[in-house]
Amino acid sequence: MIPPTTDQLIRYSKIILMAYFSFFGLLVMYSNFTDYASNYEYVGHVLSMDTTREKSNLSYRAITSPILHHRIYWIIITLEVTYTVFCLLGTYHLYRNRYASPKDFHEAKKFAIIGLLVAMFIYYVCLQVIGVEWFNMDESHTWNAKDWARHIVDFIVPLLIYVAIRIER
Repeated sequence: MIPPTTDQLIRYSKIILMAYFSFFGLLVMYSNFTDYASNYEYVGHVLSMDTTREKSNLSYRAITSPILHHRIYWIIITLEVTYTVFCLLGTYHLYRNRYASPKDFHEAKKFAIIGLLVAMFIYYVCLQVIGVEWFNMDESHTWNAKDWARHIVDFIVPLLIYVAIRIER
């Protein structure tokens, strides 16, 4: 057996890391579809701001309509499905082009990059920026996913850089 070259290992590592993140997306989707009520409850509490400081000057920001809670939650689910599909397609295209030219392998990264950017939108913009800064999610002792979202973003950012950077030959 001929040992793989460093360039081959770099290509395989990008494929494997994208597969890991795709698997995470599949688990998130599974959770949202099989336990809709629990995850909906989380979204409803964050949007209602009912577990943050009472009499806060920011309580005017609360969204208390259950219809809007469901709609916002379905937007989040749609975005999670979108990033998972793009990451799976990205993983597939990277795998399919693992022996291709450097240019073709680099071009095969498109779907993976799109998927990671959509995931960044969910976990950074929606949860950390809007959830924490607009709805004060971090003040809730029960319905606070700030640290959970941060850990995901802490994985996505270097993965996005690593996948996008052109270091294979």
